[in-house]
Amino acid sequence: MAHIGPPIIGVSDNIQRVRELVEHVAQTGLNTVIFGESGVGKEVVAQNLYQRSPRLGKPFIKINCAALPEGLLESELFGYERGAFTGADQKRRGKFQLAHGGVLFLDEIGDMSLALQAKLLHVLQSGEFAPLGAEKDIKTDTWVIAATNHDLKQDINEGKFREDLYYRLNIIKIYINPLRNRPDDIPPLIDYYINEFTCQLGHKNVTHPPDHAIYKLQKYHWPGNVRELQNVLKRMLVLGDADKIIDELLHGAVVKPEMRDNFNEHVPAAADSFESFLDYKDEGLIKNNSFSLKSVKKKAVDRVEKEVISYVLQRTDWNRSKASKILKVSYKTLLNKIAELGIEPPSNNSSNN
Repeated sequence: MAHIGPPIIGVSDNIQRVRELVEHVAQTGLNTVIFGESGVGKEVVAQNLYQRSPRLGKPFIKINCAALPEGLLESELFGYERGAFTGADQKRRGKFQLAHGGVLFLDEIGDMSLALQAKLLHVLQSGEFAPLGAEKDIKTDTWVIAATNHDLKQDINEGKFREDLYYRLNIIKIYINPLRNRPDDIPPLIDYYINEFTCQLGHKNVTHPPDHAIYKLQKYHWPGNVRELQNVLKRMLVLGDADKIIDELLHGAVVKPEMRDNFNEHVPAAADSFESFLDYKDEGLIKNNSFSLKSVKKKAVDRVEKEVISYVLQRTDWNRSKASKILKVSYKTLLNKIAELGIEPPSNNSSNN
């Protein structure tokens, strides 16, 4: 029996709709395509379809179409007879045969070659396939669930995906939004995976990330989606110090532009408002003949350098040797900058490195 996967976690409208579709589709056995970026949880949805279907208890077979070259993928899907090709010293059953009565999950189907797409279409139309080197077709009763991070309609326009296969597969379409577009799902995902990983790793008395840390995670762009969140949570459990790990994640990260001001610990590359940054409209400067572009430039450079150096020193616990390597300046230059810019360590910090 296939491994029972996790439930579909989330409270967003998109995830609630996904759960509704799973409940309605699971009993039908209609060919289904799950769309979404890598890491959003397409396999989790496929497993939930299987677990709620009459096929539960039958095989759940997964194959990643992007992970295998065309020749190997064909033999994996359809199997082969002994002597079918060089190295085929014994008969082998393919995934379609192994999944008979159950589910075949074709992950990343958008990466399948056109030649194999034609053979897959034949299986879906006829319910039969021929192993490589075989003279007779084999009947199969397999529910095909596919997944892709491609825009298959665009691939059709570019001649990369068969239109007839698209309509044969895409009887039911399920789309999962990227995690960055459903921040409300992050707290329940954290709760679920913290509990799961705590059991797996044998940890006890694990503290969940504080509210301010979860708020930061909700504003992160999550290019790796749920898979990336899982890895971050594992690091928290193993290494501890959630705040530090989240700050490392966010440092230099892509965040939603409208939320940029909510990060009070990022390194500012420049001020959002030059006027508020430099207060250059100081009448005293003009009256005293002290105003010049050169002075404004120096003030801007000093401000940015002070922000960056202070940030790196803070992140290295005021280890000046380590900070100088990160900033790619000499130790002596860093000391001079600290003195020149008036950067002072916290009162409880006595590091002299």
